[in-house]
Amino acid sequence: MSDCTSASAVQLAATAVVSAAVAAGAILSYQRLQHGERLTRLKRSIPNPADDEPSVQNLHRVGPLPKPDKEDEHNFLLAQRAQAGDFDDELILEQLARNRVFLGDEGLTKLRNAFVVIVGCGGVGSHACAALSRSGVSKIRLIDFDQVTLSSLNRHAVATLADVGIPKVQCLQRRLCAITPWTKFDLRLQKFDGKAAEDLLASWEHGEAGQKPDFVIDAIDNIESKVELLKYCHDHGLPVISAMGAGTKSDPTRVMVGDIGTSFEDGLSRATRRKLKLLGVTSGIPVVYSTEKMGEGKAALLPLSEAEFAKGSVGDLGPLPDFRVRILPVLGTMPAVFGYVVANHVILKITGYPMDYQPAKARDKMYEAILAYVQAVEEKVLRSREGGRTDVCLGLKVPITPGDIAFLVEEAFSGRSAVTGIPTKLMLIRWKKPTETTLVRIGEGKDEQKSARLRLRDLVCMTKEEAVRHQKEVLLGDKTLEEVYSPEVIELVEARQKLAAAYERHRP
Repeated sequence: MSDCTSASAVQLAATAVVSAAVAAGAILSYQRLQHGERLTRLKRSIPNPADDEPSVQNLHRVGPLPKPDKEDEHNFLLAQRAQAGDFDDELILEQLARNRVFLGDEGLTKLRNAFVVIVGCGGVGSHACAALSRSGVSKIRLIDFDQVTLSSLNRHAVATLADVGIPKVQCLQRRLCAITPWTKFDLRLQKFDGKAAEDLLASWEHGEAGQKPDFVIDAIDNIESKVELLKYCHDHGLPVISAMGAGTKSDPTRVMVGDIGTSFEDGLSRATRRKLKLLGVTSGIPVVYSTEKMGEGKAALLPLSEAEFAKGSVGDLGPLPDFRVRILPVLGTMPAVFGYVVANHVILKITGYPMDYQPAKARDKMYEAILAYVQAVEEKVLRSREGGRTDVCLGLKVPITPGDIAFLVEEAFSGRSAVTGIPTKLMLIRWKKPTETTLVRIGEGKDEQKSARLRLRDLVCMTKEEAVRHQKEVLLGDKTLEEVYSPEVIELVEARQKLAAAYERHRP
């Protein structure tokens, strides 16, 4: 009897499990169906850029607006009239009244006459653009290759569902002309790179005599393009401010403005700074960055999983074929904070309003002193290899620049001695004793050029006292690295040298 009861209980339990599974499957199927229907309805409700319907022509380089409504038509006609001068200036001054009393008449006039270029019109760039337009800037060039997507709407300043699928530059003009119709927009639907820099950052030529940009805003999240933009601005004397990584950040109180050479706790800033230093740019570029530290439970930048790449067609997930597809967690409020800080800096600079930012560290003289030390040690090492001859060192040059020194000290070795971790009185010195001559000769007689065979990866960061001992015992003496240093120090140096080697390829 007990066996029958037990069998019945098992059968009943099995039936319950199967029924639950069937019910769960039905619920999940229904939810997926409902989700699919909602998504389809949403997509249908969004204007299709391919629809061939009557359009309102944009004022500059981007094509017609897809499916404009009556409000769009009204706003564009008003903007055309305002930009042609048919708009009461008293109304403009009334709209800008709060800025006027803050900045004064002279400051507001400077702002109204300003020409600003914004490169990157996503979360950061869109908020910067909206703030500058509302503050009175009359000429804005927008540069971006991307379109508004559904995922853009959590952080874009002005985009709506109706803007999904159109270029971001066009979206900004479409929405802001309804707020400040007198603002003239120059739209450039293209990706910034060094080859196009001269054209993209050229003077404003829409009716006015060529006016150079009063400021350039870097809101790019691609490192290579960012470095090319900042290098071009630095070399051509264009005022620029760069927004660093807002992704994965959550604390608005940690956002600040500082020099590119002093920013910290920011991955994008660190990578940008390293490459700029290798190009000879060590300071002089203001950046907006966050000092927030990452920690357990906080969002982190993740690459797309290899499993997803194995499925193929991952290029569909990125804006361009050569862009690495990433999963970038972004809290929608943080790009806005970055964008407004950027715009605030530009407004203060253009109008001449007093600024009290924390000054950058004056380390250029330190880099020059370290470079002189490297030169002196290389001459001693060469004389030692050449039997004490002094003539071999006459006119000797080392293929190292102050930018290289800055990169090695600050980035590769994090501003500390590799031997003890001490951050003061730092020097760079060759790590291994050469097994052959370091002299490189090119030409003859008065046209001869002498240089030392020296790479970034050959140098190590130490305090001056440690470098003196290293020179005496290793470079000019007979001791091996293993006799002087612990395995931990040797391992650390080798790791830092690999980092230097990896970045060395970015040198011009």
